[in-house]
Amino acid sequence: MKVTSLWITAIALCLTACSKQEPAEPPAPEPEQAAAPAEEAEAEFDAEFISHMHEHAEKLDDLMFALADDDLVGAATPAYWMSQHEAVDGVPEEWQHYLTGMRNAAYEVETANDLETARAAAEEISVQCQACHAAAGVSVFE
Repeated sequence: MKVTSLWITAIALCLTACSKQEPAEPPAPEPEQAAAPAEEAEAEFDAEFISHMHEHAEKLDDLMFALADDDLVGAATPAYWMSQHEAVDGVPEEWQHYLTGMRNAAYEVETANDLETARAAAEEISVQCQACHAAAGVSVFE
């Protein structure tokens, strides 16, 4: 009888343990699959357009680094470029309001009299850039 009880207990424990397993998570996408949407979106634009957008990112980095260093004057230079530079051809009409929003926020950084105002405007630049990327189907984090 003891062996039978032992087997019944063992089977009951196994069934209990199996019933409490968490469902398996779906496998992560292959790196090639994750990069495909960004590559497809970038394929729609020529090299000049993509280079220009990268220049936007570099200027925003310069601006943010200056603000992180409490350098209001240093932030004004890249902000001026972002608010005044020549636009590149190829920006679809439905994305123009993001460009206008980015330029307006950059102008606010450029003309800010204090770091708090400049930082708030710089965050708005980021919001406009991210919204445009979302509209374009481009992820900068892939």
